[in-house]
Amino acid sequence: QLANKYWAPHVKKKLSFDSKVIEDVYIKEIVRSKFAIRKIMLLEFSQYLENYLWMNYSPEVSSKAYLMSICCMVNEKFRENVPAWETFKKKPEHFPFFFKCILEASLVEDDSEYSLHEQTVLLLFLDHCFNSLEVDLIRGQVQQLISLPMWMALQPKRLEQELKKTPKLRKFWNLIKKNDEKMDKESRMRAYRERRFLSQLIQKFISVLKSIPVSGPVSMDKVHYCERFIELMLDLEALLPTRRWFNTVLDDSHLVVHCYLSSLAKREKEGHLFSQLLDMLKFYTGFEINDQTGNALTENEMTTIHYDRITSLQRAAFAHFPELYDFALSNVAAVDTRDSLVKFFGPLSSDTLHRVASYLCLLPPLSEGEGSSYEKEFLLELLVSRHERRISQIQQLNQMPLYPTEKIIWDENIVPTEYYSGEGCLALPKLNLQFLTLHDYLLRNFNLFRLESTYEIRQDIEDSVSRMKPWLSEYGGVVFGGWARMAQPIVSFTVVEVAKPNIGENWPMRVRADVTINLNVRDNIKDEWEGLRKHDVCFLITVRPTQPYGTKFDRRRPFVEQTGLVYVRGCEIQGMLDEKGRVIEEGPEPKPRLKGDCRTYRVFLDPNQYQQDMTNTIQNGAEDVYETFNIIMRRKPKENNFKAVLETIRNLMNTDCVVPDWLHDIILGYGDPSSAHYSKMPNQIATLDFNDTFLSIDHLKASFPGYNIKVTVDNPVLQTPPFRITFPIKGGKGKKRKEEDGNEEKPEEAKTLIVEPHVIPNRGPYPYNQPKRNTIQFTHTQIEAIRAGMQPGLTMV
Repeated sequence: QLANKYWAPHVKKKLSFDSKVIEDVYIKEIVRSKFAIRKIMLLEFSQYLENYLWMNYSPEVSSKAYLMSICCMVNEKFRENVPAWETFKKKPEHFPFFFKCILEASLVEDDSEYSLHEQTVLLLFLDHCFNSLEVDLIRGQVQQLISLPMWMALQPKRLEQELKKTPKLRKFWNLIKKNDEKMDKESRMRAYRERRFLSQLIQKFISVLKSIPVSGPVSMDKVHYCERFIELMLDLEALLPTRRWFNTVLDDSHLVVHCYLSSLAKREKEGHLFSQLLDMLKFYTGFEINDQTGNALTENEMTTIHYDRITSLQRAAFAHFPELYDFALSNVAAVDTRDSLVKFFGPLSSDTLHRVASYLCLLPPLSEGEGSSYEKEFLLELLVSRHERRISQIQQLNQMPLYPTEKIIWDENIVPTEYYSGEGCLALPKLNLQFLTLHDYLLRNFNLFRLESTYEIRQDIEDSVSRMKPWLSEYGGVVFGGWARMAQPIVSFTVVEVAKPNIGENWPMRVRADVTINLNVRDNIKDEWEGLRKHDVCFLITVRPTQPYGTKFDRRRPFVEQTGLVYVRGCEIQGMLDEKGRVIEEGPEPKPRLKGDCRTYRVFLDPNQYQQDMTNTIQNGAEDVYETFNIIMRRKPKENNFKAVLETIRNLMNTDCVVPDWLHDIILGYGDPSSAHYSKMPNQIATLDFNDTFLSIDHLKASFPGYNIKVTVDNPVLQTPPFRITFPIKGGKGKKRKEEDGNEEKPEEAKTLIVEPHVIPNRGPYPYNQPKRNTIQFTHTQIEAIRAGMQPGLTMV
């Protein structure tokens, strides 16, 4: 009704603008319904933002409800994946003022002015801004927040230390200071606010985080605010333009340490997603990249950085802290584990720890007789987490199991159900327009592909296992009341081989097991099971149902509790065993017929997963997973290639980069996307053999409009395909070459094609022995695609 009165595009006579309407809509519809998505969708659908909010926005009518309404609409557009910034581009003049108001509102400390839910909406809006740097209007505003002057927020000693590392920065820094002196008071205040905005936002977040108790009731608004804040930090860290200066500011605020020690991270239920996001943030803060140049760092360079940190700590200890002599004189490998660092630094007092940290420019120095205001736990964690040995990303990846387990499959934060509406926050990497390094690009794809296939695996497991109807038998075992085409009860399972690890690895080279099932089923299904081939992936499942015989399964209730599912492990088929216990190799036709219904498969288990499970059994006394399986499930071969894909991505990451230079920057989203077109490449090929592409000389002429065609043979009878064409190459010759040759290209020469029919003497036109010839008359565009495909560079067909 309101839309029809005030802003609907189809209404001819509208009422004039009234800012009270915006207040009413915001308070009665949006806030009262607790930002219900249905209401916001309706407003967005009625074009509230385009036809009412932004059209009439100006500093005079700007109010809290006005700002919040615009943010809600923009966030909704992003949630629905529709372009959000078009309206602002059409009328950009008030955007700087609007953006400034948003920044001020985000820093408000008082909950009564802006509730935490409203502040979370603002955070999400800012996140969308930082992820839209390709929009000129947005970039103009955001750049002030993330450029080099934001280092004003660093501690003076830390700033000195950073400027020392790169002499070029010192020059820029002095320039910034000079320009600041010329500013008037108002501009200087504005610049001050913008530069310190992110560091103030971090301080505000830390105070919200600290207000969450360890146990007892907790406000979910606070939890959501913290999750969204970490998501914002993640997005700033995962893009080179925003990361470049921000990473140092984030490091200087010790945000990650504060978060790990917070009560929220220790709360299992409410803090689960927060902890996952935090792990991702920690990963990106230590990412293997040089923040200033954007170059990926090699393993050696990362080790050097680690050694420099530890040795600077040892030098500090040697010079100023006699109680740390043992630490200072040890070799790095003996002291850079978490345990040994805690052993050396744990006994020290908070004041001493603070002095060590300030000597390393991590904290402001203590004045005479002043005690440290930080807790000892924080100071210790700060020093330890900074100097402990880290596992390289490649090592972590190589130690990672490729098959999903029950922990990942049913974790809603990483594998959301079908009904994920885009409202909450997920602990997933984003596919942006830009990536930090090729490693980052592959890693994000690896993680997302792994989880995408996990989602499909979850559906298959839920379908097969619920069809088998596992129930608790009277004797406490499992009884299956149903059957499934894609799953069978396991008769027996034994691990038959655990091979020694390769040198330098701590997981077995391979682990093999035998799985026996009883195929007392219809012939066509039996054939499907016997048709399992080498490299097919199956899943081994353990269920321990708690429901008595005959209980009905309810699809709406959580699957895991009903079926009593405990473990899921993947395996890869090596082959079926014959009567003598040998693996039947691929290929003997007809296949050997086996007697009876029992079939045994030799399977490969994931060695990384096996290692983790065994370590868990030995160290923590957990039960041996591999003695519990009672269902084996197969999947349709077409949808089941996930392990091969993951293995391929992992192998790619283990090899030295094999991407050609001209494609590298395009994949990462930097540079000009058209720079890989053959017309811009330095190594174009002048003469191309088109074989039987052209049907006749007329077809050739029609395919290159605007060119002069010069045929090397005058006799029209011999002007038959196939043709070899020499193209004039633009920009291929350097200036020097032209001067040496003394002949500048004439304009008509630049548009001349030299066409040479393949005529072989006494044999007639080539290919004289090819009965199959192309008969399709390709269009001009198709010919251009063929030409691009024969040239170096990237071809889109």
